[in-house]
Amino acid sequence: MTKSELINAIIAKTGLSKKAATEGLEATMEIITETLMAGDKVQLVGFGTFETRARAARTGHNPATGEAVEITAARLPQFKAGKALKDALNQ
Repeated sequence: MTKSELINAIIAKTGLSKKAATEGLEATMEIITETLMAGDKVQLVGFGTFETRARAARTGHNPATGEAVEITAARLPQFKAGKALKDALNQ
């Protein structure tokens, strides 16, 4: 599902205007992003939790040359599905 398909699904479920549905979805994504950037997590009970995880710096290898390459540390977004979402998928 693409972003525009998600917006159309929101419109179908709620009856909101396209502008309102788009603004709501974009605001939600922006708030989740800002919260993760601040180092906090977003927990939507029953749906899941968005959080960040730290990945340590490490040495990798270039597969073409076999040469050692330094990979920098990074913060990565993670999503952990909630129980209600898992149960819905496994019915």
